[in-house]
Amino acid sequence: MDFLFGPLFLSLKLKDYALTLQIQINKSGDSPRNESRPVKVECKDNDNDLPSDPKEIEDLCRNSAAKHLIMFTYNELKTITGNFRLENVLGEGGFGSVYKGSIPRNIREGLEPLQVAVKVHDGLNSNQGHREWLAEVIFLGQLSHPNLVKLIGYCCEDNHRVLVYEYMAGGSVESNLFSKILLPLPWNVRMKIALGAARGLAFLHEAEKPVIYRDFKTSNILLDQEYNAKLSDFGLAKDGPVGDQSHVSTRVMGTYGYAAPEYMKTGHLTTMSDVYSFGVVLLELLTGRWSLDKTRPSKEHNLAEWARHFLTEKRKLLNIVDPRLEGLYPVKGVHKAAMLAYHCLNHNPKARPLMRDVVDTLEPLQVSDRPLNF
Repeated sequence: MDFLFGPLFLSLKLKDYALTLQIQINKSGDSPRNESRPVKVECKDNDNDLPSDPKEIEDLCRNSAAKHLIMFTYNELKTITGNFRLENVLGEGGFGSVYKGSIPRNIREGLEPLQVAVKVHDGLNSNQGHREWLAEVIFLGQLSHPNLVKLIGYCCEDNHRVLVYEYMAGGSVESNLFSKILLPLPWNVRMKIALGAARGLAFLHEAEKPVIYRDFKTSNILLDQEYNAKLSDFGLAKDGPVGDQSHVSTRVMGTYGYAAPEYMKTGHLTTMSDVYSFGVVLLELLTGRWSLDKTRPSKEHNLAEWARHFLTEKRKLLNIVDPRLEGLYPVKGVHKAAMLAYHCLNHNPKARPLMRDVVDTLEPLQVSDRPLNF
């Protein structure tokens, strides 16, 4: 890979910063299944030695491959978002709000007019908020791939922590897949999304210094107008194991329903943790069900646990395919996608496929835009 990690970043990431943390169920969407079930992990250290001064952040980016990022002023962001107008809000989450904005002509010499998404971090009296903001600046500032959302710049002024991304007009996979208003995503679009997201994860895992995404879920996969998928929100991303290391030991963070069971139990993080999460998302695309849904019968609350035994039985499998597809899908393609999900969800992480193999499996499953009923 052709990106570099600056020495300052290496020293920053080699230490495992610890806080009292919690896992939150996905906060977006309009389903009652979205409940907050914090899982607290008590730790002792703090993040006081994380760079937080604007000059330190600028030096950090300059000394790494993130030096191309634009450092916006807060007043510029007010102009870009129309003073953070409520009608410009694209979404909200634990980090704060995301606003649609437009960089106007002549706001600053050298900046071209561009539609953007502006993510404003709230509660920055919390070190956790600053750490996640900083992780996004570093990771997305250094990584470039067609299936990763592009970070354009940031703001680190007083207590303001803001990120400026390319605008993704299609919204999130979550908002499309589970919408009660939009037409159901056709099978070919679902497989296109799965392949794009898989390519993004494969790129991260096979970097010279592997990156574990750690929060792969439908709300973090964004779409452009052509349904090209891009991974966003790198606040929980983590450097992967290197050398003789088999895993990274870290605090447990992520989203319940997507996080790999061995990671939840031990805090041992590997690229296979992402593979499990990918299997959950692939199941959501297959079934049209949430990864966690408390409105269903108790045995069906957790999608991965409930659906696994259907995936290897061809007759039963079709009973759990999203009924909104109305049978318009290739049966053989569904079987192959289901078997892929089954392998990704293997409780033995060493038995899960590599993401490059997931990509290889999904590529032949791409189909044309013609109606599917075979």
